[in-house]
Amino acid sequence: MKPTQKELTQWAIEQIQKKYKDDVALLIGISGHALEDDCHGECFDYFVPANENGNKLGQTFIIDGVGHDLYPRSWQRIENMANFDDDFTYGLADAIILYYRSEEDLKRFRAMQDKLRANLADKGFMLKKALEKLDAAMDIYRTMMFEERLCKVRMAAGFIARYLSVAVAGMNGSYFRQRLDLETVELAQMKEIPENFIPCFEGIVKAKSVDELRRYSHEIISTTRKFIAEHKQTSAPGDMKPDYEDLADWYEEGSLTWRRIYHHCDTHDYKRVFPDAINLQYELSIIQEEFGLKEMDLLGSFDVADLGTFKQRAAELERYIVSEIEGRGIVLNKYDTLEQFLAKNS
Repeated sequence: MKPTQKELTQWAIEQIQKKYKDDVALLIGISGHALEDDCHGECFDYFVPANENGNKLGQTFIIDGVGHDLYPRSWQRIENMANFDDDFTYGLADAIILYYRSEEDLKRFRAMQDKLRANLADKGFMLKKALEKLDAAMDIYRTMMFEERLCKVRMAAGFIARYLSVAVAGMNGSYFRQRLDLETVELAQMKEIPENFIPCFEGIVKAKSVDELRRYSHEIISTTRKFIAEHKQTSAPGDMKPDYEDLADWYEEGSLTWRRIYHHCDTHDYKRVFPDAINLQYELSIIQEEFGLKEMDLLGSFDVADLGTFKQRAAELERYIVSEIEGRGIVLNKYDTLEQFLAKNS
């Protein structure tokens, strides 16, 4: 431990012991956050307050040009880190415990570290978190497309690359440990990364225009989407298996949509076909995920000048859904006449 680091760490511990003995649970340091000689984050990074009064320990100051921030992270924020709802993963995973108030506080913190490691090893959990990061990146991209200032677009592209990097790292059961490095340094050492991900990231860093930034942002999102989709298809099923009785219920309710589509295709009324078509495509996308079905492209066949082909595609997908239901021994509640229905349900 360097002299400055040692002295500042001791100072922080003494402040806790003198003024906040009952109010601060832990003092945490980290590494890989500072320049060679400034020990920022190593003497301390954050503390965990035990109550509201403990927050008063926090302060910022500059010593010999080096800024220091002694700030609080609540137990809720620690749990967010363990659940990968806070990207400061290494701040928990690789935390250096400089001080703890009690064995109970230490045990609680260690339990959060164990939870983080367990989540990291859970491929299904990390896939879910990767999808969340992908959604966040796509939201930024949508906003970026309406921005013209280079500064704003470059910032947006940078965050897109960062969020997607976190997603890819998580799917590798890993996280970023060297905060001062560009993410590509650690990504290059990971087992699985999307095709051309690093060149796209580097393209964002080196881009000189708004158009370049938009193009590389689109490419890095596209390749990450494909990467995640491939892992979704090969991931092991969860503990909860889909109940195909629910799929049967969905079809019985939604079959009327197909009937309307067929009718309006026959009457060449595209203005009535289209609203049902987009709603049905949305529903098909949902049940594809829920029941592990094949991709069901309905709207790719939509053409106002050729509703006959669209009707044929809709019928193919309806038959596919019915075959998936009946293939599992489920009998649909179908009746040829009202008399049959009443006879069975009287």
